[in-house]
Amino acid sequence: MASDVVVRPARAEDEGEILELLRSVWSRVSEPGPERAADAALFDERHPVEGFLVAERGQRIVGYVTQAPASPLETNRHVRHIQGLAVLESARGSGVGQALIEAACAAARAGGARRMNLRVLGHNGPAQQLYRRCGFAVVGVLPEEFLLDGAYVDDVWMSRSLSDLHEPARP
Repeated sequence: MASDVVVRPARAEDEGEILELLRSVWSRVSEPGPERAADAALFDERHPVEGFLVAERGQRIVGYVTQAPASPLETNRHVRHIQGLAVLESARGSGVGQALIEAACAAARAGGARRMNLRVLGHNGPAQQLYRRCGFAVVGVLPEEFLLDGAYVDDVWMSRSLSDLHEPARP
């Protein structure tokens, strides 16, 4: 990762900048849901600020990741789920995404988690490659789960163990 990028916990005052980042990178390649409204809130009961990490270059947020328990069940509190990851186009390819994922996995492990899961659209090859570099493997595919712009797209489920923090592969 570029040495000028710092990953840190998000703060409530970061909400506007993270929303701006999300709007700037939204596309059907990475998002099956509708584009976020300009006045939509980011932090809420399901997405508390404590679940977010941001990557900052200088005074600007260039990426974020958010994670949460996989479900409200006590029986799987040891499993976390990456709910979102975004990196500004200008910061892609510099290790920001990998640093965010590794930091989220380290934080989850420190909180007692043993496994991290995520979902990614089947046509998002760059994201799948990033997750593989971070130790994730495909554990399931829901074929044609989404109809996006007239084409059916698979929902790919990926997972990795947190019992040994992954030593990321070098590109």
